[in-house]
Amino acid sequence: MIWFVLGLVALVAGAELLVRGASRLALSLGISPLVVGLTVVSLGTSAPEMAVSVQSAWVGQVDIALGNVVGSNIANILLILGVSALIVPLTVHQQIIRQEVPVMIGLSLLLWALALDGGISRHEGLGFLVVLTVYIVILIRKSRREQAAVRAEYDEAMTPSASGWDSTVPVQIILILAGLALLVQGSNWLVEAAVGFAKYLGVSELVIGLTVVAVGTSLPEVATSILAAIRGERDIAVGNAVGSNIFNILAVLGVTAAIAPDDLTVAPALLALDIPIMVAVALICLPIFFTGSQIGRFDGALFLGYYIAYTTYLVLHASAHSALAGYSALMGRYVLPATVLTVLILAWRHWRRNGVDAHGRPRHS
Repeated sequence: MIWFVLGLVALVAGAELLVRGASRLALSLGISPLVVGLTVVSLGTSAPEMAVSVQSAWVGQVDIALGNVVGSNIANILLILGVSALIVPLTVHQQIIRQEVPVMIGLSLLLWALALDGGISRHEGLGFLVVLTVYIVILIRKSRREQAAVRAEYDEAMTPSASGWDSTVPVQIILILAGLALLVQGSNWLVEAAVGFAKYLGVSELVIGLTVVAVGTSLPEVATSILAAIRGERDIAVGNAVGSNIFNILAVLGVTAAIAPDDLTVAPALLALDIPIMVAVALICLPIFFTGSQIGRFDGALFLGYYIAYTTYLVLHASAHSALAGYSALMGRYVLPATVLTVLILAWRHWRRNGVDAHGRPRHS
């Protein structure tokens, strides 16, 4: 237990140092605050996932490596946005609805398609890294056309002040190196502790990766999104969660598959349940975000409730509990269909109210 706690502390501290150092260095080099927020900070908060997944794949714990990515993407939406929206309704910027969410959905579907043959190859990992490069280039070009208000928002919320003890390049490089060192050491401790947990509890490494490790490595996203929600920062919480999901697939999985000794084997359970749930969570974001362009407390409660339900299923399945059959039937026959119907009705009502008038002409708000 002590190594698990130390691993989490090292991961969170390392991510904080890496984000601070990389953000300050990027600004020192003249990169815009918006690009820093959407790239460096998103990559930084995904650094624990990358450290754990790479370390796990390198030592042969592939289930933890893949389970960490998939589980973190599920937790980023259902758990993090759920808790954040319960604190205060979250505003969703139109760029996130029109660009980031469709990208997240497309990448989730792509990952599912690539995993259907039972593995993620080195070439597919390199392909993810190519797509990551293209995505970052698009963000940089788009940032040049961003409105001043958006730039000011990211400048204030996601980057430090222009002066301070970390304003010099040597200090920034030291912060980056120290953050990377903590991430590497923390990932070693966390993976070892996770494998020990799995053996002690008699559950699979996949379940540990999907739950304990996934939530643990998502702590930077948890802290960033909840703090943004408390401060009332406009859509930072949403952008952080969605952006981290994009980078988890492109950067974390891309690097892991590219440098792993062998292809990443996708467990049948991951392919049958968890990856489809990750895709469903991504898909359900679009109509929920679209209805009023905000995530209300009802949506937050819905997200959080589904995360609890999903985790409960994993625990029941791992322990072969007698209640599993009845629980699965309840969720499949009643809860899920009712939720999908509710979301569709909300989306239709919003489209009718804001999309077109009685004569079929577009309304302009």
